[in-house]
Amino acid sequence: MFVNLAAEYAKRLRAAMQQVPPAPGAPLSAADAAALPAAVQRHLHRSGAIGQPPVRSVHIVYDAVMSRQPGQRGLPGRAEQFNVVQPVRRLFFMASRMAGLPVAVLHDYAGTEASMQVRVARLFNVADQHDAELARVETVTLLNDLCFWAPSSLVGPQFRWREVDARHVEATLTNGPHTVRATLVFDADGDLVDFVSDDRAQSQRDGTLKRLRWSTPMRERREFAGRRVPTQGEAIWHQPEGPFVYGRFTVHRIRFDGFA
Repeated sequence: MFVNLAAEYAKRLRAAMQQVPPAPGAPLSAADAAALPAAVQRHLHRSGAIGQPPVRSVHIVYDAVMSRQPGQRGLPGRAEQFNVVQPVRRLFFMASRMAGLPVAVLHDYAGTEASMQVRVARLFNVADQHDAELARVETVTLLNDLCFWAPSSLVGPQFRWREVDARHVEATLTNGPHTVRATLVFDADGDLVDFVSDDRAQSQRDGTLKRLRWSTPMRERREFAGRRVPTQGEAIWHQPEGPFVYGRFTVHRIRFDGFA
């Protein structure tokens, strides 16, 4: 019998809570970020990261609409994710319905390994993956999360930077055997508004993964506990026939170093 994925998520969430390290002693300063590209430094200031202790964990609750194929009606549902910055942990859970049946999705990225399960009616998996390529995919997602939701982490030694121009910066993240890159796009005010990577891969019908350009434009910023983050966004596969917006989300609650 398959385990209830909602219960499994709750169990893993409790375990991840125990991974969150103690609070740091000092807030992040402008001097700590002085070696970063100018656009990234502005992002840290505008997001409220400077002057507050570095974020150790982020818990986000949002409404999501996910589509498997272009032209398909998206599956709406309530989703949540929990990130621990160090040691690396990313949990994602979403519940929805398909053809009248409940659907549950669970992603877990722990350390340098990742797994993904999609289960219908608690009876059978339509996806069950655990391999190195998935871990690389999830490392890109981790980089995306840190840039938008926990930018205080960007001063860490696991990052490398290359300034492309005043509004574009290439970020490289290394986590164990996985090294991934993305271009960060900033607007005229200095806000991070898009994230573009060629290191992510889309799941195919046969269960394989195909590398495609992936982007996550963001907008509608709000302040939570003195930290300013986007609350609306999209996830886009840039397919040969054109962009496919497969995910849309609206954030309802965020809590830093706690639970929303």
